Amino acid sequence: MLNSLILDSVSIGSKEHLLPIVIAILFATGLIIFSEYKLSYKYKTLVFKCLGIFVFLSVVSYHIFKIYEGDYNFRIDLPLFLCSFMAMVAPIFTFQRKYWMYEILFFWVIGGTTHGVITPDIPEGFPNPNYFRYWIVHMGLLTIIAYATVVLKMRPKFTSVFKSLIVLQGYIIVMMILNAILGSNYSYLNRKPNSASLLDYLDEWPYYILEVELMVIPYLLLIYLPFYFLNKKAKK
Repeated sequence: MLNSLILDSVSIGSKEHLLPIVIAILFATGLIIFSEYKLSYKYKTLVFKCLGIFVFLSVVSYHIFKIYEGDYNFRIDLPLFLCSFMAMVAPIFTFQRKYWMYEILFFWVIGGTTHGVITPDIPEGFPNPNYFRYWIVHMGLLTIIAYATVVLKMRPKFTSVFKSLIVLQGYIIVMMILNAILGSNYSYLNRKPNSASLLDYLDEWPYYILEVELMVIPYLLLIYLPFYFLNKKAKK
Protein backbone atom coordinates (compact mmCIF):
# COMPACT_ATOMS: atom_id res chain seq x y z
CA MET A 1 0.00 0.00 0.00
CA LEU A 2 1.03 3.60 -0.59
CA ASN A 3 1.18 4.44 3.11
CA SER A 4 3.84 1.81 3.67
CA LEU A 5 6.01 3.49 1.03
CA ILE A 6 6.04 6.96 2.56
CA LEU A 7 9.56 7.95 3.58
CA ASP A 8 11.34 11.15 4.45
CA SER A 9 11.43 13.93 1.87
CA VAL A 10 14.39 14.07 -0.50
CA SER A 11 17.07 16.45 0.75
CA ILE A 12 19.30 18.49 -1.53
CA GLY A 13 22.67 16.84 -2.14
CA SER A 14 21.58 13.40 -0.95
CA LYS A 15 22.04 10.19 -2.95
CA GLU A 16 18.32 10.21 -3.69
CA HIS A 17 18.82 13.64 -5.23
CA LEU A 18 22.08 13.22 -7.14
CA LEU A 19 21.98 9.59 -8.30
CA PRO A 20 18.93 9.87 -10.60
CA ILE A 21 20.41 13.02 -12.14
CA VAL A 22 23.68 11.26 -12.96
CA ILE A 23 21.86 8.22 -14.37
CA ALA A 24 19.57 10.39 -16.50
CA ILE A 25 22.46 12.49 -17.85
CA LEU A 26 24.39 9.36 -18.84
CA PHE A 27 21.31 7.86 -20.47
CA ALA A 28 20.38 11.06 -22.33
CA THR A 29 23.94 11.63 -23.53
CA GLY A 30 24.27 8.07 -24.81
CA LEU A 31 20.86 8.16 -26.48
CA ILE A 32 21.54 11.48 -28.21
CA ILE A 33 24.98 10.42 -29.47
CA PHE A 34 23.65 7.07 -30.71
CA SER A 35 20.65 8.68 -32.43
CA GLU A 36 22.72 11.47 -33.97
CA TYR A 37 25.30 9.20 -35.58
CA LYS A 38 23.65 5.81 -36.00
CA LEU A 39 19.96 6.35 -36.80
CA SER A 40 18.16 7.50 -39.91
CA TYR A 41 15.72 10.40 -39.60
CA LYS A 42 12.80 7.94 -39.48
CA TYR A 43 14.17 6.21 -36.40
CA LYS A 44 15.31 9.46 -34.83
CA THR A 45 11.70 10.66 -34.84
CA LEU A 46 10.54 7.26 -33.56
CA VAL A 47 12.86 7.54 -30.55
CA PHE A 48 11.56 11.07 -29.99
CA LYS A 49 7.98 9.81 -29.94
CA CYS A 50 8.89 7.08 -27.47
CA LEU A 51 10.42 9.66 -25.12
CA GLY A 52 7.17 11.65 -25.12
CA ILE A 53 5.07 8.56 -24.47
CA PHE A 54 7.35 7.40 -21.67
CA VAL A 55 7.18 10.73 -19.82
CA PHE A 56 3.41 10.92 -20.36
CA LEU A 57 2.80 7.39 -19.07
CA SER A 58 4.88 8.03 -15.96
CA VAL A 59 2.38 10.72 -14.96
CA VAL A 60 -0.74 8.80 -15.98
CA SER A 61 0.33 5.58 -14.25
CA TYR A 62 1.12 7.46 -11.04
CA HIS A 63 -2.30 9.08 -10.99
CA ILE A 64 -4.02 5.76 -11.67
CA PHE A 65 -2.07 4.28 -8.76
CA LYS A 66 -3.08 7.14 -6.46
CA ILE A 67 -6.74 6.74 -7.42
CA TYR A 68 -6.54 2.98 -6.90
CA GLU A 69 -5.06 3.51 -3.45
CA GLY A 70 -7.94 5.84 -2.58
CA ASP A 71 -5.44 8.55 -1.71
CA TYR A 72 -6.20 11.07 -4.47
CA ASN A 73 -6.57 14.73 -3.52
CA PHE A 74 -7.64 17.23 -6.19
CA ARG A 75 -5.99 20.05 -4.25
CA ILE A 76 -2.49 18.63 -4.58
CA ASP A 77 -2.50 15.69 -7.02
CA LEU A 78 -3.82 17.01 -10.33
CA PRO A 79 -1.09 17.23 -13.01
CA LEU A 80 -1.25 21.02 -13.05
CA PHE A 81 2.20 21.94 -11.79
CA LEU A 82 4.16 23.25 -14.75
CA CYS A 83 6.38 20.20 -15.19
CA SER A 84 3.50 17.72 -14.88
CA PHE A 85 1.47 19.80 -17.30
CA MET A 86 4.33 19.75 -19.82
CA ALA A 87 4.64 15.99 -19.38
CA MET A 88 0.97 15.60 -20.28
CA VAL A 89 1.41 17.52 -23.55
CA ALA A 90 4.81 15.97 -24.32
CA PRO A 91 3.41 13.32 -26.73
CA ILE A 92 1.65 16.03 -28.75
CA PHE A 93 4.98 17.78 -29.22
CA THR A 94 7.03 14.66 -29.93
CA PHE A 95 4.51 13.31 -32.45
CA GLN A 96 3.71 16.56 -34.26
CA ARG A 97 7.06 18.34 -33.75
CA LYS A 98 5.47 21.77 -34.14
CA TYR A 99 8.08 24.50 -33.95
CA TRP A 100 5.83 26.86 -31.95
CA MET A 101 5.53 24.18 -29.28
CA TYR A 102 9.31 23.82 -29.22
CA GLU A 103 9.69 27.59 -28.76
CA ILE A 104 7.48 27.51 -25.67
CA LEU A 105 8.62 24.21 -24.17
CA PHE A 106 12.31 24.98 -24.66
CA PHE A 107 12.22 27.90 -22.22
CA TRP A 108 9.65 26.37 -19.88
CA VAL A 109 11.66 23.17 -19.55
CA ILE A 110 15.10 24.76 -19.26
CA GLY A 111 13.86 27.55 -17.00
CA GLY A 112 11.41 25.64 -14.81
CA THR A 113 12.42 22.01 -14.86
CA THR A 114 16.07 22.76 -14.14
CA HIS A 115 15.01 24.54 -10.97
CA GLY A 116 13.04 21.44 -9.95
CA VAL A 117 16.11 19.29 -10.54
CA ILE A 118 18.40 21.52 -8.46
CA THR A 119 15.91 21.96 -5.61
CA PRO A 120 13.62 18.89 -5.67
CA ASP A 121 10.25 19.06 -3.96
CA ILE A 122 9.64 15.35 -3.31
CA PRO A 123 7.73 14.66 -0.07
CA GLU A 124 8.45 10.91 -0.22
CA GLY A 125 11.79 9.42 -1.13
CA PHE A 126 12.80 6.13 -2.74
CA PRO A 127 10.99 3.80 -3.44
CA ASN A 128 7.72 5.75 -3.32
CA PRO A 129 6.02 5.93 -6.77
CA ASN A 130 6.01 9.72 -6.58
CA TYR A 131 9.80 9.66 -6.37
CA PHE A 132 10.06 7.83 -9.70
CA ARG A 133 7.38 10.00 -11.30
CA TYR A 134 9.21 13.16 -10.25
CA TRP A 135 12.55 12.20 -11.74
CA ILE A 136 11.14 10.64 -14.91
CA VAL A 137 9.13 13.79 -15.59
CA HIS A 138 11.88 16.31 -14.84
CA MET A 139 14.82 14.51 -16.41
CA GLY A 140 12.62 13.17 -19.20
CA LEU A 141 11.51 16.66 -20.21
CA LEU A 142 15.10 17.86 -20.26
CA THR A 143 16.04 14.86 -22.40
CA ILE A 144 13.22 15.61 -24.86
CA ILE A 145 14.31 19.22 -25.29
CA ALA A 146 17.98 18.26 -25.60
CA TYR A 147 17.07 15.61 -28.18
CA ALA A 148 14.95 18.06 -30.20
CA THR A 149 17.76 20.61 -30.14
CA VAL A 150 20.72 18.36 -30.90
CA VAL A 151 19.29 15.50 -32.94
CA LEU A 152 16.32 17.13 -34.69
CA LYS A 153 18.16 20.45 -35.12
CA MET A 154 15.41 22.64 -33.68
CA ARG A 155 16.66 25.99 -32.39
CA PRO A 156 15.02 28.81 -30.43
CA LYS A 157 14.90 32.31 -31.88
CA PHE A 158 15.03 35.65 -30.10
CA THR A 159 11.27 36.02 -30.56
CA SER A 160 10.82 32.61 -28.92
CA VAL A 161 11.71 34.18 -25.59
CA PHE A 162 8.69 36.45 -25.70
CA LYS A 163 6.34 33.85 -27.16
CA SER A 164 7.09 31.52 -24.25
CA LEU A 165 6.70 34.40 -21.80
CA ILE A 166 3.29 35.43 -23.15
CA VAL A 167 1.94 31.88 -23.04
CA LEU A 168 3.35 31.51 -19.53
CA GLN A 169 1.23 34.45 -18.39
CA GLY A 170 -1.85 32.66 -19.69
CA TYR A 171 -0.88 29.52 -17.78
CA ILE A 172 -0.39 31.54 -14.59
CA ILE A 173 -3.78 33.21 -14.91
CA VAL A 174 -5.52 29.86 -15.40
CA MET A 175 -3.67 28.38 -12.41
CA MET A 176 -4.65 31.33 -10.22
CA ILE A 177 -8.31 30.80 -11.12
CA LEU A 178 -8.11 27.05 -10.45
CA ASN A 179 -6.27 27.62 -7.17
CA ALA A 180 -9.04 29.97 -6.06
CA ILE A 181 -11.70 27.40 -6.97
CA LEU A 182 -9.96 24.35 -5.49
CA GLY A 183 -8.19 26.03 -2.58
CA SER A 184 -4.95 24.61 -3.97
CA ASN A 185 -1.41 25.85 -4.48
CA TYR A 186 -0.52 24.68 -7.96
CA SER A 187 2.74 26.17 -9.25
CA TYR A 188 3.21 27.71 -5.77
CA LEU A 189 1.14 30.76 -6.64
CA ASN A 190 -0.48 30.93 -3.19
CA ARG A 191 2.48 30.06 -0.98
CA LYS A 192 6.06 28.88 -1.22
CA PRO A 193 6.88 25.15 -1.32
CA ASN A 194 7.62 23.39 1.95
CA SER A 195 10.99 22.23 0.63
CA ALA A 196 13.99 24.48 0.12
CA SER A 197 13.86 26.53 -3.07
CA LEU A 198 15.09 29.77 -4.58
CA LEU A 199 11.77 31.33 -3.54
CA ASP A 200 13.08 31.26 0.04
CA TYR A 201 15.32 34.20 -0.87
CA LEU A 202 12.38 36.32 -2.03
CA ASP A 203 9.70 38.24 -0.15
CA GLU A 204 6.53 36.63 1.14
CA TRP A 205 3.32 36.13 -0.87
CA PRO A 206 2.19 37.81 -3.04
CA TYR A 207 5.36 39.84 -3.54
CA TYR A 208 7.51 36.89 -4.54
CA ILE A 209 5.24 36.33 -7.56
CA LEU A 210 5.93 39.87 -8.78
CA GLU A 211 9.65 39.43 -8.13
CA VAL A 212 9.72 36.21 -10.14
CA GLU A 213 7.87 37.91 -12.98
CA LEU A 214 10.51 40.65 -13.05
CA MET A 215 13.31 38.09 -13.10
CA VAL A 216 11.81 35.88 -15.79
CA ILE A 217 12.72 38.04 -18.79
CA PRO A 218 16.46 38.37 -18.04
CA TYR A 219 16.48 34.70 -17.01
CA LEU A 220 15.00 33.57 -20.33
CA LEU A 221 17.33 35.88 -22.24
CA LEU A 222 20.26 34.30 -20.42
CA ILE A 223 19.04 30.86 -21.49
CA TYR A 224 18.82 32.10 -25.08
CA LEU A 225 22.27 33.75 -25.03
CA PRO A 226 24.28 30.72 -26.28
CA PHE A 227 21.92 30.38 -29.23
CA TYR A 228 22.30 34.06 -30.02
CA PHE A 229 26.01 33.51 -30.58
CA LEU A 230 25.40 30.23 -32.43
CA ASN A 231 22.88 31.87 -34.76
CA LYS A 232 25.21 34.82 -35.29
CA LYS A 233 28.09 32.47 -36.13
CA ALA A 234 25.88 30.49 -38.52
CA LYS A 235 24.94 33.65 -40.42
CA LYS A 236 28.59 34.54 -40.89
